[in-house]
Amino acid sequence: MKIVAFVGMPGSGKTVAADVARKLKFPVMRLGDLTDEELKARGLERNEINERIVREALRAQYGMDVYAKKAAEKIEPVNFGKNLVVLDGVKSFEEYLFLKSKFGKGFVAVCIIVSPETRHSRLMKRKIRPLKKQDCVSRDRSELENLNEGATIAMSDVFISNEGLTKNEFQTKIDGLLKKSSREKT
Repeated sequence: MKIVAFVGMPGSGKTVAADVARKLKFPVMRLGDLTDEELKARGLERNEINERIVREALRAQYGMDVYAKKAAEKIEPVNFGKNLVVLDGVKSFEEYLFLKSKFGKGFVAVCIIVSPETRHSRLMKRKIRPLKKQDCVSRDRSELENLNEGATIAMSDVFISNEGLTKNEFQTKIDGLLKKSSREKT
């Protein structure tokens, strides 16, 4: 089985890429669901501040690779009936190392790269949980400094630019990448 993990800073296009995978009928696991589940369990509102607190608290309590370990638990017992599973949102370098160790050559990190200006513009315009400019900058710093995301981005296997593309052009790129990946042997 091949695992394609979308990596990138907030607003880069990971969710759009995961939506392409869903349309192609590939199973998609969003690592951020663990944060959402914990917010609900704690009775906290879903917003940038609470999400950051939970993300960092879970990693402090269970280790920087907790999100990857939880995702791997769900991948193994389930026979998806597909030769490719997509992970949306691998963040910490420890998550990357865990998944690379667990799945070997079957794990492919695909980094979606976009300028901060473009990403922040997208985050400020999104329909669900739009951010203010200062929140975008703060989130970037938090993910790079506290989640060790820069190393994950640097060590990715594939880099795809989502700068200056229409949504349709980007989706076409991702469609081609996923179809090609599903045909490759691990």
